Amino acid sequence: MKRRDFLALTAAGIAVPSLSAAMPLAYKPGLVQEHLDAGETVFLDFKASWCSTCAAQDRVLQKLKAANPAYERVITFVDVDWDTYRKAQFTARLRIPRRSTLVVLKGDDEIGRLVAETREDRIRDLLDAALAAASA
Repeated sequence: MKRRDFLALTAAGIAVPSLSAAMPLAYKPGLVQEHLDAGETVFLDFKASWCSTCAAQDRVLQKLKAANPAYERVITFVDVDWDTYRKAQFTARLRIPRRSTLVVLKGDDEIGRLVAETREDRIRDLLDAALAAASA
């Protein structure tokens, strides 16, 4: 193996784990409860690929996460596909009214929620509440 190839592969191997840590988890039944039972703070993003409000929320979330890496260090982010899970028992139990709903959970408590909100200050407030719950 050439030294240049070795260095490139090594750099890629180092970069990939850090990228995967930043990726939200894709919802599947039981996933959220598993993380809540482990004492984690969970940030749920009920979204659809075709939803413009969801896309706007995602842009704000990415900007805020980039500005404050502590969010991703201590909060578990889970994307819930609205088209797949809108009629699921999980969604009904949480009383999710529509896509573009953001919810923060810790244990048996709902820390906060936003519905169709795209303002940066409001989403930052929700992330800060999640950060405070995770640090408590």
